[in-house]
Amino acid sequence: MSIGDHAMTTMPSIVLVEDDPAARASFEMLLDAEGFAVRSYADAETMLADDAAAGAACVLSDLRLGDGMDGVDLVQALRRKGLAVPVVVITGHGDVPQAVRAMQAGARDFLEKPVQPDQLIEAIRRAIEQGSLPNRPAHPVPEALPRLERLAPREREVMRALIAGHANKVVAYQLGISPRTVETHRASIMDKLQIGSFAEMVRIGLAAGILDDEASGG
Repeated sequence: MSIGDHAMTTMPSIVLVEDDPAARASFEMLLDAEGFAVRSYADAETMLADDAAAGAACVLSDLRLGDGMDGVDLVQALRRKGLAVPVVVITGHGDVPQAVRAMQAGARDFLEKPVQPDQLIEAIRRAIEQGSLPNRPAHPVPEALPRLERLAPREREVMRALIAGHANKVVAYQLGISPRTVETHRASIMDKLQIGSFAEMVRIGLAAGILDDEASGG
């Protein structure tokens, strides 16, 4: 086997699920240029029937996939099949609550449209490196708890509501504050936690059991 052949066999395999032909072609070109071996599908059902995720390094899926299964369904189906492949989902701004559901189901990361190429590649490489570590373990992760202690009580309330999948307007109504104040709290939370994306906020919150606090009245 030549060096070139060996390189081809060791290229990380990415399974792409995207129902929009133009977007699918764009993602394929980008991933191919970055040295990934791409296997793409227009719907989740066909991908699952082909068992394409078995042995893949990462699954990249749009959250909304036409009339069939969506990204959350796909993540849940992969977990039911016992496949530990990390999943990155792509979502529109208005679908952030659905993206939170995807992460609760086991997705590793999510990106909001419009997706910048460098952000997409970084997210995929990070997902491959981290693997399919659970986002929400059965018990809070001790290392995550001190990070939440930096937050004021109101900021914890806002963070809990956002991670629960509520839109800013809903959070504002629930807490009796304005949507602009919710945005201010969100920015402060990200600054105190020293994070750069909402997906990171979700990961920290789930790891720290912040939704369990809500369930227990804490």
